[in-house]
Amino acid sequence: MASRRSFLIVMLTALISFTSSILYGAINIRVKDFRVEEHLELGLDVFKLPKPKTTGGVSVEEAIARRRSIREYRDKPLAIEELSQILWAAQGITDPANMFRAAPSAGALYPLEVYVVVRSNGVVGLNPGIYKYNPVGHEIVKIRDGDFSYELFNACLSQDWVRNAQVNIVITAIYGRTTWRYGDRGRERYVHMEVGHVGENIYLQCVALGLGTVAVGAFSDDQVWSILGKPKDEAPLYVMPIGRV
Repeated sequence: MASRRSFLIVMLTALISFTSSILYGAINIRVKDFRVEEHLELGLDVFKLPKPKTTGGVSVEEAIARRRSIREYRDKPLAIEELSQILWAAQGITDPANMFRAAPSAGALYPLEVYVVVRSNGVVGLNPGIYKYNPVGHEIVKIRDGDFSYELFNACLSQDWVRNAQVNIVITAIYGRTTWRYGDRGRERYVHMEVGHVGENIYLQCVALGLGTVAVGAFSDDQVWSILGKPKDEAPLYVMPIGRV
């Protein structure tokens, strides 16, 4: 009887594991699919970014030693190559075979979305607007036209560095991508840990590029969400102004 019970337990465990792996795979594929086609159908512009570099002249040790929160920026636009590198450091694909990204994610579920708020004369060759990053194609999709730096400045409790930055990276979370598997622990811990990983990657990449940034958490969630176009199921977690120092 005990032997039969053990056999049933083993079989049930295997079935649960198999079902979970199928469910995980299906959800993970959906998570990684940015659905660029849907944006194209809406008439939105997709911009392919320059290929990011995977080597540089600044060591990890030097970048860590020099990392600081910088709130003053020169009035000089970023190059599109610099924006490309920052977005890659945040959520770029670093292992195409497994679709792993630059920042670790619990269960490789990747609940974060990355937006770029570009002001007038913020990036050479890029019109002002709000763009969403697609890691799979390493490209950005224009979500809204226009300079929203002043609206974002107001939403961030009038912090001057938000208004003066050439671009602002806004990171949002779709909690359901993580909580379906990890429950409340995903919402209360894993997603917030992940946005910290991404924030540090952006800090270190900015150091390597000679740029400055600061992590901003003081803002009106509803106002930032509205500026981004009220994306369904997304909650803003970070605003990171970036400019030349």
